[in-house]
Amino acid sequence: MIAKTEAFLKDTFAASTYLQNHPADRNYRLEHSYRVANIAKQIAEAEGFDVTYAVMAGLLHDIAYCEEWPNREGWQNHGRRSAAIARPFLESLGLNADAVNEICYGIAIHVDDAADFTWERTPFCETVGDADNIDRFDAYRIYETLQMIKFSQMGLNEKMDKVISTIEKLTRLKEMKLGTATAKNLWLQRLDYYIGFYEKLKAQLANSTGIC
Repeated sequence: MIAKTEAFLKDTFAASTYLQNHPADRNYRLEHSYRVANIAKQIAEAEGFDVTYAVMAGLLHDIAYCEEWPNREGWQNHGRRSAAIARPFLESLGLNADAVNEICYGIAIHVDDAADFTWERTPFCETVGDADNIDRFDAYRIYETLQMIKFSQMGLNEKMDKVISTIEKLTRLKEMKLGTATAKNLWLQRLDYYIGFYEKLKAQLANSTGIC
């Protein structure tokens, strides 16, 4: 089932006119989906969830990126759209209705905690969003974020202000609730890694204006 899910994801992305015109976005979204699936797998193994379903949910959680959204509202709806795209595929695999709903609900709520159908918010369902959030705080995203905000083009004082505010934000994020103890531990590990990086960057910036 995992192999079929991988093929469905890749085929859907390959058939997308939008992603054909934005190959970098296609490549990043596929790479991100694999990372989220692997994190979901790690959580499922530790928590006793169905590992196959967790991996499938991780792979499919952003499949709606095959579509083009004209505004932020469209982006905010991509969890629900991904669930809608995933549902007929999951049903075609012969999964029972509860399994389909469990996977789809986790996918649907991973953006803004809202689904367009009724289902119980289980720790398994929360694992999809938790894995997605955890991937947002790993080594690649440090590079991506600094590149996106054009950090290298900032003045020294602006760089220092950005680093200090980032450390404060990361520290606050430690209080965020996650669905399982495993996800929480992974979350705190990633945040500590991020904070450590930015603390080192802060010290380096402090040494950039003269002899301390």
